[in-house]
Amino acid sequence: MAAEESTGSGVQDSLNIDDFLRSGVDSGGPMGVSSQAGKSRPQTGVFLRDGTDVGRDKRTGSVSAEIVLGTKADPIPVLLNYNSPWPLATGSVYDIECRDSKTGDGAFVSVVTNTQQTKGKSISELSNDFFVTNLFSSTGRFSFYGAPTNIKVSKNTMGDNGDMRLLELSFSNLSQSTQTEIPRKAIVAATIPKGTDNVVMLVGSAAAGRWKKGSSETVAQTVKSFKVAPSPKSNLKVRVKKRGEDPIF
Repeated sequence: MAAEESTGSGVQDSLNIDDFLRSGVDSGGPMGVSSQAGKSRPQTGVFLRDGTDVGRDKRTGSVSAEIVLGTKADPIPVLLNYNSPWPLATGSVYDIECRDSKTGDGAFVSVVTNTQQTKGKSISELSNDFFVTNLFSSTGRFSFYGAPTNIKVSKNTMGDNGDMRLLELSFSNLSQSTQTEIPRKAIVAATIPKGTDNVVMLVGSAAAGRWKKGSSETVAQTVKSFKVAPSPKSNLKVRVKKRGEDPIF
């Protein structure tokens, strides 16, 4: 049996800001309570199913997780899968994310829980602004140290089967240490799983400088491997895995 990585819960009480801004990971390990004082953890909208965890096969790179969509009154479990060359990111900041702590290349899962704009629509009917607004919200993964700027959607296509939307974006993050903007590139695969109104996305990104040196191909391969399917039916009750003080839907 191949070795499998899983998410952990180790924390620390200090934060190397320069390392975190560059790579998304502090060199000292995941952040602890005192290092996050006054700042909320990024909200990705991901709720794992109770009794499950995120796993990655070290041999194949296959990442799998079971999450819960829908509402508290009508929870809908779905299975996520994608192939990642990067290890799982662990600690209190991350939900479903893989990344290279040295380069900052990586990919994370994000879910739009507010379905007012998506109800009754297909993924192809949503505007580019919908994705920009949700991905770069003030509580989102890319906004941990301030809202990104210079956001542009450079490409927007549909997958061959018509249920997966692919977008390419560019944006800049502000460095808290130098007060300069750091350009970054991203590719997003987005879908609305059958029976839900939730948009589920895999977001792969890398610094613009690395993008030109081959990271674009690695990110594209990772994002295009993204698959979402209904969970197998069972008699087990669908419950959301509680995480700290996270709201349940």
